[in-house]
Amino acid sequence: MKEHDYDKLLNIKTGDRQIGFHRSFHYHRYEPTPYAALEELFQHYELKRRDRVVDFGCGKGRLNFFLHHHFQTTVVGVEMNDEFYGDCMKNLSTYREKTKIKNNSISFCHCLAEDYDIHPEDNRFYFFNPFSVQIFMKVINNILFSVEAFPRDIEILLYYSSDDYVHYLEEHPLFELLKEVSLTGQFEQNAYERFLVYGLMY
Repeated sequence: MKEHDYDKLLNIKTGDRQIGFHRSFHYHRYEPTPYAALEELFQHYELKRRDRVVDFGCGKGRLNFFLHHHFQTTVVGVEMNDEFYGDCMKNLSTYREKTKIKNNSISFCHCLAEDYDIHPEDNRFYFFNPFSVQIFMKVINNILFSVEAFPRDIEILLYYSSDDYVHYLEEHPLFELLKEVSLTGQFEQNAYERFLVYGLMY
């Protein structure tokens, strides 16, 4: 299914990329995860309905709506950009019109990633290289503080991850690589076109 067709199916608009760059080098420009990449990931990675997924730097909410559509899982998008947050809320409205959902299984937080208050039930965290490794480290520390207060199984999902992200998690004493999904077809010529899943060791 083509990108536009998926947006049409979900009754949302997520396709346009951001023009230009953010004024801070810590935050990267918006680019949605390709639907084809998401389809391939979930042929190899299991997501359960009881999982609660947080997408840091969610842009216009593509991942959130995709996951809810396929798995009916609870999803939270964290987005600092005013315009993109507005797009998320518009997409949420049109998605609800089509699906008739009335609960809060999809929500969006308008804040910096490092200021997001980790929910005790958040257990899957998604990053499409949204910001610098310095911000990433702060977010990971917030997740670990939450797990210390509310022990649970968590996993970190990285797409097109920077070498800095990978190095940080590989050297971190509390994380281990659980799965690598290298993409095929149109993506296979680029070594960065892959998903990495890290789990917390106990």
